[in-house]
Amino acid sequence: MASLSLSLPTKPSTVSNRLHSKTPKAPITQSLPSSSQSQFYGLKFFTAVSFNTPSATFRKFSIFAKVTKGMTPPSFTLKDQEGRSVSLSKFKGKPVVVYFYPADETPGCTKQACAFRDSYEKFKKAGAEVLGISGDSTESHKTFAKKYRLPYTLLSDEGNKVRKEWGVPSDLFGTLPGRETYVLDKNGVVQLVYNNQFQPEKHIDETLKLLQSLK
Repeated sequence: MASLSLSLPTKPSTVSNRLHSKTPKAPITQSLPSSSQSQFYGLKFFTAVSFNTPSATFRKFSIFAKVTKGMTPPSFTLKDQEGRSVSLSKFKGKPVVVYFYPADETPGCTKQACAFRDSYEKFKKAGAEVLGISGDSTESHKTFAKKYRLPYTLLSDEGNKVRKEWGVPSDLFGTLPGRETYVLDKNGVVQLVYNNQFQPEKHIDETLKLLQSLK
């Protein structure tokens, strides 16, 4: 009896083509327009954020404050809202409250500035001086101080040189200048470092508590 042989046609070239036709897709790049303006708790800032999907990589940012409790911070000389040079060493012999804030005329910073203003008599009773520092110009500080009747000194740290020297940490992966308050005793030694970006009034409360304990 003759044997019947069946052979099914194979198409290696078709299979191969299917395997090799799936070329890797190029990563999709999305970016926020550089002209987009955002506000984050009172700070205006421009960002150009780009990331790759699906293989996005995230870097960890660790920022350590250089000035900590028990240290004598670097001295500085900056211009105040009237254009006069003011040195930190000038206040030796009395407690000093140095607070760094993001910018003039923003909601969070205005709230903080006015809270210091409203409690200024309490700071004076504690024998302390208040210095507010941001990267704004002396002209900006003058307008800000006049508008809100701020009785204390605002210093212009253009270029954020002092902020960097003191190691004031930033928020949001370095996109937002930090809000940090330091209390120096009469010998110029730091007794308190307080950071709270979202509750500006807490800086005043914590500072007064510390000053009262130093009496």
